[in-house]
Amino acid sequence: MKTFRDKVAVITGGASGLGREFANVAAREGMKLVLADVQRDALDRAVEELKAQGASVISALCDVRKGEQVQALADAAVAEFGAVHLLFNNAGVGSGGLIWENTEADWEWVMGVNVWGVIHGVRIFTKLMLAAAGKDAAFEGHIVNTASMAGLLNAPAMGVYNVSKHAVVSLSETLYQDLQLVGAPIGASVLCPYFVPTGISQSHRNRPEDVGMTARPTASQLAAQAMTDKAVSSGKVSAQDVAELTFKAIADGQFYIYSHPGALAGVQERMQHIVAGTNPGDPYAATPHVREALRSMMKLTG
Repeated sequence: MKTFRDKVAVITGGASGLGREFANVAAREGMKLVLADVQRDALDRAVEELKAQGASVISALCDVRKGEQVQALADAAVAEFGAVHLLFNNAGVGSGGLIWENTEADWEWVMGVNVWGVIHGVRIFTKLMLAAAGKDAAFEGHIVNTASMAGLLNAPAMGVYNVSKHAVVSLSETLYQDLQLVGAPIGASVLCPYFVPTGISQSHRNRPEDVGMTARPTASQLAAQAMTDKAVSSGKVSAQDVAELTFKAIADGQFYIYSHPGALAGVQERMQHIVAGTNPGDPYAATPHVREALRSMMKLTG
């Protein structure tokens, strides 16, 4: 996708964090915007700010776990702007702790947003884009799915999140191959950020009642939350930086997008263990103080 001006971008999780920065770049590039989020006040504020910049934008409350709400989002985008060219399946939440301590509600919430949200976006918007391409030989589209380095690595005490983001990477790679198979004028990318200062570590603020916490947080969950808060807040690469490099990747037709290429050393090591058939390595081999800090926090909170 080489040109952005006058094209239409749909962004889930568009009221804050990476989604909000995607919207800023899209507006600067002259795109028309459709923002979706579950947090009404943040969504309204984002729309006001973007309109003040001269952007053409509409918004919709949308729980991406619900297919009918994602369909309604697509319908609203087409009704307002006629087509969708760029989709960011970006809404995401996080939950940590020892994997056997996560409740069924934890799994339903994280998998619902992080995996089913992307599934709904892909199955609904890809067909919409293909239909538009069938009517317009000049149509070009692109889909960006936000995964994480946790989709390529498996740090301890992040099990639910790791599983969800691995699924997004797999889904995205398959989407890319399927689009190539049929020769569609639609590109695909998977974004794998590392620790970037966004609101994802506080995503429980918008946790719906139907998947609410059913028990008090365990020691491991409290420790994982504290460690994640610290890592995210101290990140040196900003959400704005990630948005800029993402749009460049879209224009270049680049599939894998990394905020911290240095973290790929861990991915390479993991692949070596897989190919060799050896047991998984210690993710904290180079930073044993992090492992010990996590263990100490689990004991203290316990």
